[in-house]
Amino acid sequence: MIFNIKKLVQPHLRKFLPYQSARRIGGKGDIWLNANESPFSINYLTKKNNLNRYPECQPKNVILKYANYSKVNVKNILVTRGSDEGIDLLNRTFCIPNKDSIMIFPPTYDMYSVSARIMGINVKQVPLLKNWNLDILNIKLNIKNVKIIYLCRPNNPTGNCFDDKILKKVLEIADRKAIVVVDEAYIEFCYNKTITSWLYDYSNLVILRTFSKAFSLAGLRCGFLLSNENIIKILSTIIPPYPISTPTSEIAEEALNKKNINTIKNNIVLLNQNKDWLIQSLKNNILVEKICHSEANYILVKFYLSDKVFTFLWNEGIVVRNQSEKTNLKGYLRISIGTKNECRKLIDSLNLLKL
Repeated sequence: MIFNIKKLVQPHLRKFLPYQSARRIGGKGDIWLNANESPFSINYLTKKNNLNRYPECQPKNVILKYANYSKVNVKNILVTRGSDEGIDLLNRTFCIPNKDSIMIFPPTYDMYSVSARIMGINVKQVPLLKNWNLDILNIKLNIKNVKIIYLCRPNNPTGNCFDDKILKKVLEIADRKAIVVVDEAYIEFCYNKTITSWLYDYSNLVILRTFSKAFSLAGLRCGFLLSNENIIKILSTIIPPYPISTPTSEIAEEALNKKNINTIKNNIVLLNQNKDWLIQSLKNNILVEKICHSEANYILVKFYLSDKVFTFLWNEGIVVRNQSEKTNLKGYLRISIGTKNECRKLIDSLNLLKL
């Protein structure tokens, strides 16, 4: 007798569509410009031979070095398995399924809503305005029952940074009602825009950080959650006992050495130069309808016949991210900034395509 295991699955998950990560979508080729990863690889070597022992729940040396790097007190830092675990942890801690809601601003990073829907948490969507700014009026009108507000800054996939004054308005609207989570996954590319200094002024502010982008460590799965001491203490009681493996913690510690941080800063300069070159080259291409300003390591580009462009590049072994199914992004492709050679190959391929 064959038993239908789906009968044991929660009803809302039986036809659940998973987050469509770049690796899950797939593709073939040698130019990967679809996941906002760094094209530069930095070699780190693990040295410890104590994998028979469990690691620290919160590696002290990593926290101490990240505190020095981010200029945030050690008591305000929690290390997580990438920022995705931080999102999951916040949703599990603060939201009651089928009662509470999170608020997001599409188009934005999908994992905020995916994590919530897995847990049966409601998702309120307040689409960005045409200029990619936040709709303050509709935030006020929809704040009821919202426990967490997720903001990506710079926003993925649009690449823009929301204005400081607007962020402060959101924090004020949410005061004593909801936590405001500002995802700074791409902040290294515009570090003057970080709001870590606000942590001591707003008790409902949480900031997410990651090693997956500028630090060239997407495969490490290491992130940080920054907030006031009370929120960190609460989350510390909920997080699994051993979230960070010993090799992860050792590499993270090494990545925060002065020499490696200087390497990362130099790589950011190179990527920003490549971005400027790519934007100028795209402006001269008849396939391009619009290029959005970006403060991150990717650009959002609207193409004429974008599906044809996407498929052509895919067949050429150049994998970018199609955003046409996202809110108000029909015709847009998101392109991660690669090496200068990868950017050249992208432009050369686009020049071969005729509408």
